[in-house]
Amino acid sequence: MGKLKICIEGFRFKGILVILLVFLLISAILLVELSGIHANRYERSLELMPQDKIVTKEEAASSLEMDTLLLHNSEDQSSAIAYEQFDVILEDMKVGHIALDMAKENLPSFEGFSCVIVLLSDLTPLGQNVADLCDFVYGGGSAWFPLVLESNVYFSAISQIIGIDDISQDYYTVNSIYPHEDFMIGGGRAFAVSDPFESSLTVVLSDDAKVYANAEDPYGVPLVWKKEYGSGVFVVDNIGMYDKAMRGFYAASYSLLSDVCIYPVINASTFYLDDFPSQIPSGNSEYIQRDYHTTIRDFYINIWWPDMMNFADKYGLKYTGLAIESYDDHVDGTADATPDTGTFLNFGNMLLRKGGELGYHGYNHQPLVLSNKDYKGHYDYKTWQNEKAMKLAFDVLIDFCDSLFPDTEFTLYVPPSNLLSDEGREFLIREYPHIKTISGIYFDDVADAELDFGCTQEFSVDKNGVVDQPRVVYGFIMDDFLTMASVSELNLHFVNSHFTHPDDALDSERGAELGWSEMKRRFDGYLSWLYNSAPGLRNLTGTEASAAVQRFAAVSPRMEYSENEINITIDNFFDEAQFIVRFNKKLPDTVEGGKLTHITGGLYLLSANENIINIKLK
Repeated sequence: MGKLKICIEGFRFKGILVILLVFLLISAILLVELSGIHANRYERSLELMPQDKIVTKEEAASSLEMDTLLLHNSEDQSSAIAYEQFDVILEDMKVGHIALDMAKENLPSFEGFSCVIVLLSDLTPLGQNVADLCDFVYGGGSAWFPLVLESNVYFSAISQIIGIDDISQDYYTVNSIYPHEDFMIGGGRAFAVSDPFESSLTVVLSDDAKVYANAEDPYGVPLVWKKEYGSGVFVVDNIGMYDKAMRGFYAASYSLLSDVCIYPVINASTFYLDDFPSQIPSGNSEYIQRDYHTTIRDFYINIWWPDMMNFADKYGLKYTGLAIESYDDHVDGTADATPDTGTFLNFGNMLLRKGGELGYHGYNHQPLVLSNKDYKGHYDYKTWQNEKAMKLAFDVLIDFCDSLFPDTEFTLYVPPSNLLSDEGREFLIREYPHIKTISGIYFDDVADAELDFGCTQEFSVDKNGVVDQPRVVYGFIMDDFLTMASVSELNLHFVNSHFTHPDDALDSERGAELGWSEMKRRFDGYLSWLYNSAPGLRNLTGTEASAAVQRFAAVSPRMEYSENEINITIDNFFDEAQFIVRFNKKLPDTVEGGKLTHITGGLYLLSANENIINIKLK
């Protein structure tokens, strides 16, 4: 060591040596940067389940106790529309129920049921059984009226029993819904209705009815309330909107029906970056030039991506990038040479080092739709000549990704423009069995519905283990509909699933005219509300979220409730499970077999690490 020191000190050009060492250090850093993510690959926080442990939601439902009676009427329009949503709500909440169509079947005795859900606006089909329903509740049962009730003789017979003191002849236009803070995750503020109409009864409630949501503000027309009756309880919804974006409001209402309610959730917050990494557009953008006086390329590299990385640091986001190699329109299996692999590689490696994930979006942006389909003028896309052409192009994408990221596992596919034909899905699963997630969208697009190959999904798992994991909200500017959908999904699935594109900042229809500074300010406001509203919400990559969906689909909780404790047995438990628990009477004290995280009011997140949970009550 002493000789080495003497040699260095005696070196006449030690200044040059220092410069050389710095140069070598920089070169080493760049080598790591450009050589893939081998040394920095993050282990997944949640792994996909083995094939032999996969349980679908339908299979899980077979072990549920059928103690809930769901009454609906296929000949009544509002009941039929609502039934499409409530059947999914109850399935996902793992509520064992028997559905009875009042238009076709006779009403059975309420004996043996703990809860009756009356999915009817007109109570006429119940007839004199309305009195039996009241007796059922008085004796300790629970009844839920999710639909706005029509004013008629049967309604008048029970209106005071369910908490209504007075009613106006005029229906009320609900411009926004204000769920109370202790009622819903993310509550304590008004959520604007995107297309308001006269949907609700204008009612005055009795003093002993407890209100959980109002129109406009905490003192507006009651929209959700609970009324105790004898030893049981009525829950009434007066919202009058039954689309997919409202599911979480009804899930929250259902949780009021018993002393304790538990239902499985996914517990995942995911952020997808469509078309990223990809080739950066050349040239200038009107709004980028206006605000930053720079090119699109320099904006992406020096402004947009550093801001996205700042969001990741601030909120712990784990981005899932969806790689697309080219924007050519070849559908014959030929492929153009790909320029600018260095930028592609740098973006991808930075995303991976932040704990993110890369998935497939396509060789180009042409959806996997064969020539037997027609876009009918809705999209300026081509159809693939044949399956061989699709495979040649997809193989090019896989080879390209493998060459740049040799130690990265790609298991996820997002269809371009959320379009995927049945033949395309079957081809994808058959030819590329390493793809275990297909992520479309949660809400129907009008054009996609007409085409019949829009990739609209529920959170579910096929028996082959492939996960459907829809993305729910999108963009940097959250409109009224998306904001409502966001709070709804927090309460049904405890999920935030968001996607955006790098070129959102260039597109006036996605908010670019406001400027990137305003777009990111609004996005930051959304993220702040999200993580303040949902303690315990997990930041996951797309594949980690799919692993959570697999566990959510499989589990079925069974609960035994006594005055001082709750025992929960989880069927089909693998290694962990997530639940929302609402305590309507006594609050929890201690828990064994898992962890409780308080969310708001009597709502808790239960993270189970064993299949048997014991909760002592205060």
